[in-house]
Amino acid sequence: MKALLASLLLLACSVQSAELQVIQGDARRTWSSAELLNHPQARDIEIPDDAAYKRSMYYRAVPISVLLDRIAPGDHLQAVALDGFAAELPAATLLATQGARAWLAVEDERQPWPALAKGKPSAGPFYLVWSNPAASQIGPEQWPYQVATIRQLAPVTQRFPALLPAADANADVQAGFAVYQKNCMACHRLNGAGDAEFGPDLNLPHNPTEYFTGDFLRQYIRDPQSLRRWPQGRMPGFSETVLPSAELERLIAYLRHMAQRKGSTNL
Repeated sequence: MKALLASLLLLACSVQSAELQVIQGDARRTWSSAELLNHPQARDIEIPDDAAYKRSMYYRAVPISVLLDRIAPGDHLQAVALDGFAAELPAATLLATQGARAWLAVEDERQPWPALAKGKPSAGPFYLVWSNPAASQIGPEQWPYQVATIRQLAPVTQRFPALLPAADANADVQAGFAVYQKNCMACHRLNGAGDAEFGPDLNLPHNPTEYFTGDFLRQYIRDPQSLRRWPQGRMPGFSETVLPSAELERLIAYLRHMAQRKGSTNL
């Protein structure tokens, strides 16, 4: 009997063990999964085309806005995952109640989510998901899973001047910088600048535009495994739907431009 009670106690503790840090300026709040699952605004939601699972999924979730009471639409946030993935997110998109809406899905360890792939964990314990993502052009890099921390930060342009193109760079390069922030920065650094600890630097020691010739860089971005078959490869392919051809060309224009600005601090 004592052994049974001890086991039940351990189970109860484990259900509440997952914690999310929300840092807003000088304020810091820790939310347990148990608190969030029982939050007054928690809802059972369906995500018809889940970015991580590639199918319809059902979650217990809270609107992310209710956890960001000190955040204004003009602020900037970052969601950091357990593996170092760091998604840059404008607060206005997270706070929106019309169009695309951001939810924090919370995994209940008594009803765990499926593994993301064979031999891999689930997307839990916390996963930022979107209802109606197409309304705000939400890309797959804005669906961070295994989230550990959500924190308020200065905008990317202020934190990392080494990412900035030259002031006289043309419009395609400037637009490509925005594409880079949305689609690449969650996994990669460039010129050593960025918070991601997931993928390699895209300018040091060499920029991909320097060693991919012809259309191979475009092919690699669209379908990495078609060029480098590697079972452990984690880079997703960026389809035409996610990254239209015009945006892909702007991204390559930005990378090619930055190949001439290795280590630049733009100060």
